[in-house]
Amino acid sequence: MNTAPPVSPPSGGGFNWKVALAGLALVAPLVLILASGFGRDPKLVSNALEGERAPDFTLVTLEGEPVTLSSLRGPVVLNFWATWCEGCVVEHRDLLAAAERYQGRGVSFYGVLYQDEAPAARRYLKRAGSNYPTLVDETGRVSLDYGVAAVPETFVIRPDGTIAQKFTGSVTVGHLATVLEPLL
Repeated sequence: MNTAPPVSPPSGGGFNWKVALAGLALVAPLVLILASGFGRDPKLVSNALEGERAPDFTLVTLEGEPVTLSSLRGPVVLNFWATWCEGCVVEHRDLLAAAERYQGRGVSFYGVLYQDEAPAARRYLKRAGSNYPTLVDETGRVSLDYGVAAVPETFVIRPDGTIAQKFTGSVTVGHLATVLEPLL
């Protein structure tokens, strides 16, 4: 036979305001922080590197040729991309058109493969076309130096080696022209 006294329900039986207020005090700041980013165009986010000297690097093209940023003359368009990136696929035609538009005008275009495999990039470029080299960032060091968080990201580098503009997300010929034309 059970000799334990019966357990009675907690007194009050109503809403626990203390617990509710404590939960609200914890959740409200998080909701405000997250909501503060809604409504902002991620392409308009400033880049701390703009106006700063572009981090120098030496990377190898998909064909095995070394490229050193500091040895290039004229403006440079550096596009970080990947074959698995939807935005990269969307902007590819615009990048090809821009490279063609500025061909012979002293602008160098380079793609930088981001967290992807060279064979996949070769297959994609064979299918989609290419008129500028793609560099392989095997260690991810260059992507880190440029603060790349997600692709596509495109940097326009002035002839003096400083970063004129960073574009986050898919870039268009028009976007590039607004930055490149004054540099020529």
